[in-house]
Amino acid sequence: MSAPGEDLVCPLDFRYGRAEARALFTRRARLDRWLSVEAALAEASAEAGLFPGSAARTIRRAAEGGRVRVARVDALERETRHDIMALTRALAERCGPAGRWVHFGATSNDILDTALGLELKASAGLLRSSLSRLVPALFRQAWEHRGTAMVARTHGQQAVPFTFGYKLTGFLMEFLRHRDRLDQMRPRIEVGKVAGAVGTGAGFGDRAEAIESGTLKRLGLGREEAPTQLVGRDRLAEFLAWTALAASSCDRLATEVRNLQRTEIGEVREPFEESSQVGSSTMAQKRNPVNAENVSSLARFLRSLPGVALENMVQWHERDLANSANERFLVPHAVLLLDDMLGRLTRIVEGLQVDRDRMRQNLARGQGSTMAEALMLALTERGLPRASAHELLRGLTRGLGPEAVAPLARRAARDPHVRRYFSPAEVKRVLDPGRYVEASREKTERLLSGLRGSLD
Repeated sequence: MSAPGEDLVCPLDFRYGRAEARALFTRRARLDRWLSVEAALAEASAEAGLFPGSAARTIRRAAEGGRVRVARVDALERETRHDIMALTRALAERCGPAGRWVHFGATSNDILDTALGLELKASAGLLRSSLSRLVPALFRQAWEHRGTAMVARTHGQQAVPFTFGYKLTGFLMEFLRHRDRLDQMRPRIEVGKVAGAVGTGAGFGDRAEAIESGTLKRLGLGREEAPTQLVGRDRLAEFLAWTALAASSCDRLATEVRNLQRTEIGEVREPFEESSQVGSSTMAQKRNPVNAENVSSLARFLRSLPGVALENMVQWHERDLANSANERFLVPHAVLLLDDMLGRLTRIVEGLQVDRDRMRQNLARGQGSTMAEALMLALTERGLPRASAHELLRGLTRGLGPEAVAPLARRAARDPHVRRYFSPAEVKRVLDPGRYVEASREKTERLLSGLRGSLD
């Protein structure tokens, strides 16, 4: 006999995902969402005069408190080979004579897709909360390091000086955009339908409008305006596309941490528990960025999911079943993994170890070459054609690096073309990286000050 947990298959069951997120997708939670739709449908139907209110109250009581068991629904599904038929029979068994009104006028996807709307509503709320923990963590680090000088890099090469705070501000703004996108999207994905076989509501007769409106109002959901038998799958595809966008931003931030933690750069490190954490089974010196790598790995998988959701938009006529099986994976995997990634990133950002000295040392490695732009522009302002100034600086910076004999300031001060426009003292002032760092600090402060009221 297996010990508890030994027979688990999916890593979501034992390795990834917070308990709060996992609770949204348990079999019990899924069944309870179905039952809540059936109960709301019964109440709206009774309110519209379809059957007595006492029957609706009986159905509501039977649907609550775990009275309908997962095991019973499973047993009936083995018999019927139909999940919602099994649900309605199990619920009706608990209702006595009122059971005749369970699911009256509805089709399976009235229940499934409306419950999916509830699932997406809960998922969106959960992910927004996770984003709202990462955002202030990024803000705090960006503010603390708004003046921390470092070198910016393009193509993996040193570019110009700026601040670490400005780098983090860019990530902060990106995650705020994802939060805005989520808020804008929620009315489109938090919807349901109670419109019968192919969406016309014919089975409810002249009560169709009242029953659908009453059901969805009780559940706090919007309405699919013109459904087939399904809620339009463009809505689910949009949500999955959003999770992939957010995952890619997580990956971008995690990749930045991984690169800055390279031994040769060494400017930041993700938190590492020195007393117990192990980096390698053989190389005892290793302090690997495993959490950032984990985020990048999960992002690769999550980015594959929207493709499946896009395929599911294509249905035969008013519906087929080609979407059904894979959708059982899509939302749980996307939500659990993205929530896990956001949580890991929050912990990384909150505990980030920033080596200011190493940042200054790396900035100095270029021997002043990172200020070549400043001297080129200054020469242009003094009258040298920009193309000529650019070519002059290309020559002056050739071979500059840690091993160079003379830094750029000395080379430029000795160059006859530069001396025609600037004294050595002026060259030194132009090549001071403090001006670029100060511009970065000022812009970071301005941006962050404007965001203080939008972090929650």
